[in-house]
Amino acid sequence: MLNPLAYLEGLKQRGIHLGLGPISRLLGRLHNPQDAYKTILIGGTNGKGSTAAILSSILIKEGLRVGLYTSPHLCDFRERIRVNGCMIESDILADLIEKIRAKTDEDITYYEYATALAFLHFSQCAVDIAVLEVGMGGRLDATNLVSPQVSIITNVSLEHQEYLGRDLRSIAREKGGIIREGGLCITASTKRTVIDTLQDICHQKGGTLYRIGREIRVRRSPRGSFSYTGIHKRYTGLTLSLVGRHQITNAALALGAVDLLSEKGVGISDTSVLEGLRDARWEGRLELISRDPRVVVDGAHNPAGIATLREALLSDFTYRRLIVVFGALRDKDYTGMLKRILPLADMLILTRPKEGRAASTGDLLSTVEPRYHRHVEIVEDSGEALARARSCAGRDDLICVAGSLYLVGEIKRSEADRASARRETK
Repeated sequence: MLNPLAYLEGLKQRGIHLGLGPISRLLGRLHNPQDAYKTILIGGTNGKGSTAAILSSILIKEGLRVGLYTSPHLCDFRERIRVNGCMIESDILADLIEKIRAKTDEDITYYEYATALAFLHFSQCAVDIAVLEVGMGGRLDATNLVSPQVSIITNVSLEHQEYLGRDLRSIAREKGGIIREGGLCITASTKRTVIDTLQDICHQKGGTLYRIGREIRVRRSPRGSFSYTGIHKRYTGLTLSLVGRHQITNAALALGAVDLLSEKGVGISDTSVLEGLRDARWEGRLELISRDPRVVVDGAHNPAGIATLREALLSDFTYRRLIVVFGALRDKDYTGMLKRILPLADMLILTRPKEGRAASTGDLLSTVEPRYHRHVEIVEDSGEALARARSCAGRDDLICVAGSLYLVGEIKRSEADRASARRETK
């Protein structure tokens, strides 16, 4: 019999299944652990993980026992399932895999299994509240079996069209599936089609939609702090540890959830808000992993994410030359991503993450406009691609790794190995 972790890894072969039947029946056999605690459900195209991390940090500062479920992971599966910031322990994970395995009598996908693991672990840890990131879509996502206190939809762009629909309205309808009867929903989307769709869903379900820029407003000061004016709360002089102006919007979503939790009897002090924002951490998003030369990694994996990365590179970083290391999955719009990042790059190194769904470097190169070809190199191995970027970078240059969370995870692992090797030689 396969060991528990090998069994879990093998479930990846089952691919993606959108539908609540199998996971609902499995959770029923596990006595529905997801009903044992309050939840916040976060869907959308980009910013879900950052919003979840910020909100979790604030709730932890209040003294609550907080579960955090996100996906995918960068280096270790255990990153997906955390309680008060601590990853699930390896022996507990193995035990839970076996426990769920004994209750599984139909095909369950890797993601559904991971979700069940999170729900069960949070129940056994007696968390007060769990912050859950939706994997894909919303209506048929495995996380959508909870009764959230607040639903958050960060934004909606074209993605996963083979699963969610060919147009923005269809995708917004799938994302809006996490809104409950009489529920509260917050969104940062500004697209008219998306807003109209979410408002229609709220109207049909007797819910209420709150929008960043309307009912919830943030204002940035020239010194980098910001203020928040929301439904019930107002804060000034806020500072956020996460890099990038877009993170202020994600913080506003988290603060909106804090605001609405007060209606549900969960009060959060101003001190917890201030400290939670200041101490929030989220790996792989505009994360500086090296300083000589500077290397920043960002998990942007669709055109909207790359557009946000581009804005951050222009406004939050200074450099003489920008060297981009890029790799993507073949089911992503890597053409749209490259079109947005290439005009900034003085040098582009195309590589391929060690993931079955990765796009070949040849496919990536075929989408690069000929006028940029003299700036492009191909290095198949991601670790060697970063080494090549380092060899070309000067003291004032910046290396940016982007295009896939899988690529970011590989680079972070190679950096950890590099640091370990350096320590051993001292």
